[in-house]
Amino acid sequence: MFGLPRTIFHEEHEMFRQSLKDYIAKEITPYNAEWEKNKMVSRESWQKLGENGFLCLQAPEEYGGLNIQDFRYNAIFTEELGLSGCSGPAIGYPLHSDIVLPYILHYGTELAREKYIPKMISGHYISAVAMTEPGAGSDLQNIRATAEDNGDHYLINGSKTFITNGYLSDVVVVAAKTDPTKGAKGISLFIVDNKMEGFTKGVPFEKVGLHAQDTCELFFEDVKVPKSNLLGNVGEGFKYLMTELAQERLIVSLAALSLAEFTLKTTIEYVKSRPAFGKTVADFQNSRFKLAEMAAKLEQARIYCDQLVMLHNDKKVDAAMSSAAKYMMTELQCEVADECVQLHGGYGYMWEYPVARAYADARVQRIYAGTNEIMKELIARKILS
Repeated sequence: MFGLPRTIFHEEHEMFRQSLKDYIAKEITPYNAEWEKNKMVSRESWQKLGENGFLCLQAPEEYGGLNIQDFRYNAIFTEELGLSGCSGPAIGYPLHSDIVLPYILHYGTELAREKYIPKMISGHYISAVAMTEPGAGSDLQNIRATAEDNGDHYLINGSKTFITNGYLSDVVVVAAKTDPTKGAKGISLFIVDNKMEGFTKGVPFEKVGLHAQDTCELFFEDVKVPKSNLLGNVGEGFKYLMTELAQERLIVSLAALSLAEFTLKTTIEYVKSRPAFGKTVADFQNSRFKLAEMAAKLEQARIYCDQLVMLHNDKKVDAAMSSAAKYMMTELQCEVADECVQLHGGYGYMWEYPVARAYADARVQRIYAGTNEIMKELIARKILS
């Protein structure tokens, strides 16, 4: 906002950023309104992203990936999507690449990696992760979906809800109980795909916001999952979830911050041109002070997140750090959206204005990937340990 230098990026990163920015302006922003009406992005958009090399950046070359191990590129991808104001794509695309892929890459069998990762890179397979259930949101230890060992396969039964990318998904990482008597130690992770009989989906939810993001229920009725689709070891799924959630929450943080920056930018443009009492809205002290407050908070938040990106590159971001970022950035996103609606006056409540969509889209950020109340609990555990 003030031009405080961002020192973590180099020339090659900025070249990637410009290429991505140009792509978003041509292939994503013009279609976002249509996707909002359809309740999901198009399958073609996924395949175009894949063709242009923007999906699953860290995937190894043997699967057709670019093997980019520098997380700064992933951060730029999420950031630029957020800065476009396209909230649905800013959540769905990074979830595929930076949240689902790591489970398969880090814990999948070679057979599973060869089967799924190349098509995830190309965008021909869209992925999701299924943890939340109707009776178990942030309380993952109490999920009820089961996976029964039947010799050469597992039999999965249960349901999941609020699944991002759920309706379009071809590949889903599913958390299920392999031993319901062991609590967290009885949870295992599996890859379920659309070709498995008994796996069905509900219709996309009518959500308050994130209209360009497909979200639905998933149902599993005697779904036969081969042993090769087990991720890691039996009973260690909860440990894997806790490990990978650090990156998930960092991704949510980066999306929240960049979406907030977009909202403030569009509001600045609005108040400078909106007449009121012979002046512009920007000429009033209240407007100027509100803008100053938001700009200062966002500037500080950006430097904070940049530091976390670099720490994550060195594998030094723990659960408490990512929880603090997720909590602070999503709260800030909601605060900025609310203040910016107020600065727009009545027009801020009209869907045709970006700030109205930003307001509706922001609220859920404080709920998914672990509610902000859970984030505070994780922070407290570290500082009190």
